[in-house]
Amino acid sequence: MNILITGAGRGLGVELVAEALERGHGVIAGVRHPEQEQPELAKLAAAYGDELTVARLDVTDEEGVAALAAELKAQGRTLGAIINNAAVLTARNTQVEVLDLQDMLTTMDINLYGPIRVVKHFLPLLTETQPSIINISSEAGSISNAYPGDYPYSISKTALNMFSQQLHVYLQDRGVYVLSVHPGWMHTDMGGEEAPTDPRQSAGGIITLIEQRKGPEGVFRFVDYTGKDMKI
Repeated sequence: MNILITGAGRGLGVELVAEALERGHGVIAGVRHPEQEQPELAKLAAAYGDELTVARLDVTDEEGVAALAAELKAQGRTLGAIINNAAVLTARNTQVEVLDLQDMLTTMDINLYGPIRVVKHFLPLLTETQPSIINISSEAGSISNAYPGDYPYSISKTALNMFSQQLHVYLQDRGVYVLSVHPGWMHTDMGGEEAPTDPRQSAGGIITLIEQRKGPEGVFRFVDYTGKDMKI
């Protein structure tokens, strides 16, 4: 299948690209600034050639998102999966009394409205057999396990879980497999050095979910990277 991955330049994103390519899938790797050096993607491009397309994709720029979708459509490209991975973590450990609302606006624009923009414009290209939409969420978005702090990130991921649920209801008759996925606490720039999970391990689990289309046991489309149900 062909897989569109946002936020593909580093961290979990680039590991998703590598895992998908290794398994024989084509990848469109969306990055904000493809003109800047992308050493890991460059290595993958050298190894996999035309199976990897690195494309400009800023999820906050709706005109740009629409333009890329139109360009791929004109080329006759189709998609089997969309992975909305691009995200930011702002105002870490900031109390609500001193929270800068600009951090809320920025985070919602990237973490929630970004996936909405991508789905809005790329859904018409999602025409391959057994298509999927994977929204990379977080355990921080669980209302049941709410904690004080990380307000922008947590609230954006809670809302993203709702978006996944709505997409599932909307697209189930078309056979589109939709999940919000908690990728684990990963050893990335966002997760920090103390994080126990290798992002490549998480990426492997996520690609397996797409390939096997394993559904959650409950009614909510929120699972971890192994397919285990997460608390809403």
